[in-house]
Amino acid sequence: MRRADRVNYAACCQNDRVLGEVAFVLAMVAVIIAARLVAGRLRVPDTIVLTICGLIYAGLQGPTLHLEPHLVLLLVIPPLLYGAARRSSLLAIRANWRPIASLSVVLVLITAFAVGALVSLIVPGLSLAAAVVLGAAVAPPDPVAALSIGSRAGMPPRLVTLIGGEGLLNDATALATWQVAVAAAVGGGFSLAYAAGKFVLAAAGGLVIGAAIGYVLRLGRHLLRDPLVANTVSLATPFLAYLAGEEARVSGVLAVVIAGLMAGHDPPSGESGAARLQTAAVWRLVEFLLEGFVFLLIGQQLPTVLRGLTQEPAGTTAAAIVATLGGVLVVRPLWLFLTQIVPGWFGWQFGDSAPTLNGREVTALTWAGTRGVITLATVFAIPTALANGRPFPDRDLMLLCAYVVVLVTLLGQGLTFAPLLRLLRLRANEAQAVQVRNEARLAALASASATLDDMQAENELPDSVAAALRDQLRQRTDRLKARISLLEDADGEVSWSPALDAAVQGQHAMIAAQREELIRWRDSGRLPDQSLRKLQHELDLQERTLPGQP
Repeated sequence: MRRADRVNYAACCQNDRVLGEVAFVLAMVAVIIAARLVAGRLRVPDTIVLTICGLIYAGLQGPTLHLEPHLVLLLVIPPLLYGAARRSSLLAIRANWRPIASLSVVLVLITAFAVGALVSLIVPGLSLAAAVVLGAAVAPPDPVAALSIGSRAGMPPRLVTLIGGEGLLNDATALATWQVAVAAAVGGGFSLAYAAGKFVLAAAGGLVIGAAIGYVLRLGRHLLRDPLVANTVSLATPFLAYLAGEEARVSGVLAVVIAGLMAGHDPPSGESGAARLQTAAVWRLVEFLLEGFVFLLIGQQLPTVLRGLTQEPAGTTAAAIVATLGGVLVVRPLWLFLTQIVPGWFGWQFGDSAPTLNGREVTALTWAGTRGVITLATVFAIPTALANGRPFPDRDLMLLCAYVVVLVTLLGQGLTFAPLLRLLRLRANEAQAVQVRNEARLAALASASATLDDMQAENELPDSVAAALRDQLRQRTDRLKARISLLEDADGEVSWSPALDAAVQGQHAMIAAQREELIRWRDSGRLPDQSLRKLQHELDLQERTLPGQP
């Protein structure tokens, strides 16, 4: 074959490979969309449907994507954590900092060492440091599935805060513990003082870097009025925070979380409303696609996990799986019982912290400990060899144990979490939340009216303009007062009334009629498409302000 022919042949092969990879990614996107639709019909989280789809595809033995832990930790975890942190409430986390710290730091450490101790006793020749590597991988819960189910089931806000706050901070604890355990296992030594110092340094450094990046973003907020610029900066921030933390040899994950919390908490005075609306929409899309790929990837790793177990004794394998799973499932409820139920028996209150959880809340929080991609990413990142060149002990067994924990918690607890919430009768009072929002709207309108009075007194507005603006404020105030009056007071709690339900449905119907009329104008040539999109945007914003039926 001539040289030119060989070059052309190689180029064709390269193009075919690229086209095949693109087709595979598009097929995954199609599965993500289909899973979303199916999950909506079945009323289950799409994360669970995606995991099952990945498992089914793994059994077909087709081409799959291998989970590359470094790519997952660099490209997937930072944006997912940052997006979740932006939606979280810094004030709510601060109000519940004691239980969140207990779950995301202390419980993760206890779980890691408990699992490590159990597995090291069962598996012959496995050191405690090497077993703690597995324990640190399975210790942090992934709240994606639990929060998805909880939002559908109307979970109370405090439980949402605890689960979300735990999920934001526990990854940093687990990864720092995992790094120390890997260093001890590979090097052959372990120092408690060194490990504690490294952990504190990693956490403190990550907090400082995340706060610094968040502060810089706050200073430059007035430059982000352009929606495209604001979106670009927002998408780049988690990667910047993570890389800065990793370069400084501290917790990049914690840096991402702190930067995200500050970005979500900062006042929006310097940023335009268009930028905020577009940024929120972009992040919803990013999280939807990343979560879809991640949970499909989890199911596809089954052949990789099973491939290296041919040399493992069946009894040792089963015992290690049971010990790992038992440690994960037992330590969490035991810790919640000791830290929440027991103090409640004796009336103990720690400072000015939030009150302890009751039995129903503890049960729900226990069942929210699903594991996910961070567990697989860390366990797949276990090095293959020790410092002396010998293979890392029982690495394949650790992969299997972690994978079983992910599947059992994700599918078992995930599928039963919603029925458990209904059985426990844990449900937020959505009507009361609507009333609070309406009262806040009234307060904001009162502030606007006072500003209008001041501007008129300073002769900054003509009387006719001020009268027209005041009339608009009065109309909006009257509508809100009428909406609040439709919320009844039943047994001391705000509840929905049939009149409010009918009013909301009527408003939705009127908005739909307006949309149809605008389309008719466009189709008849009387309304340009550009004007149509602007008017549709106005209706979309109006529809978003309507209260939702729980």
